[in-house]
Amino acid sequence: MNIGKLIFSGILVLACIVSVKAADNNIDKRVENGYADSGGVKIHYAAIGPKSAPLIVMIHGFPDFWYTWRDQMEALSKDYYVVAIDQRGYNLSDKPKGVENYDMKFLVGDVAAVIKHLGREKAIVVGHDWGGAVAWSTAMMMPQIVDKLIILNLPHLRGLSRELANNPQQQKNSQYARNFQKEDAHKMLKAEQIAGWVKDPEARKKYIEAFNRSDFEAMLNYYKQNYPREPYKEDTSPLIKVKAPVLMIHGLGDTALLPGALNNTWDWLEKDLTLVTIPGASHFVQQDASEMVTRSIRMWLGR
Repeated sequence: MNIGKLIFSGILVLACIVSVKAADNNIDKRVENGYADSGGVKIHYAAIGPKSAPLIVMIHGFPDFWYTWRDQMEALSKDYYVVAIDQRGYNLSDKPKGVENYDMKFLVGDVAAVIKHLGREKAIVVGHDWGGAVAWSTAMMMPQIVDKLIILNLPHLRGLSRELANNPQQQKNSQYARNFQKEDAHKMLKAEQIAGWVKDPEARKKYIEAFNRSDFEAMLNYYKQNYPREPYKEDTSPLIKVKAPVLMIHGLGDTALLPGALNNTWDWLEKDLTLVTIPGASHFVQQDASEMVTRSIRMWLGR
């Protein structure tokens, strides 16, 4: 089956009539900041919206921080209590030393800690890039706390392992990850450099400030501890199917995570999958196609 047949065509039509929403550079002054304790590690979050509304927890990737979700937070906060976290190692969250402290079980534990801290039993979980990997893993490891799952530009981990094992182009395009897995790779990073992908000049200033508060070694520990290493092999471990309904949004201009990994995602889910692909959008689809991403999420949640 071709993934093109699963595209939510009704949403894709919006690409022709919407423009990218300008960044709301003042949302950081209107959010409520808080901290959850995750086994002694403080996890910072920014929250907006009515506290009695359904909870959405948003998880950023690399190199990023909670502010990446600013447009989505603004729009969704009318009907949801939207909470965007800084993952451990980033910005205002704690930065524990040691690669072992960035194992996926701890990253999942951070999400669970935020949900518990907010007095909820479950949440709509949204993740991008490494946040997507954490979101997938949370849905598999702790399905009871995930009501719905929304993933941006991070294929199911089985799809990624399959492509790394069998697709020479994905192997080539993952050279950056192998570079990040080298022992002293963090010494090559600078805040201004890794904020270079941010297009809005005012937003870029905030990113540079956040990255200067972050720990570059911690950022790369995500790759060292969790990203597959050569020789690449398909994941043949016992399958744990995702129990929540899933919305996937994928910018097709992503050169790090190729769309072939999206194939067969439905084999790893118990419920329905909605797939939205956006031509021309890069890996950071939530900013490249901000309004379309937001509308897609709102329409899917309101089905």
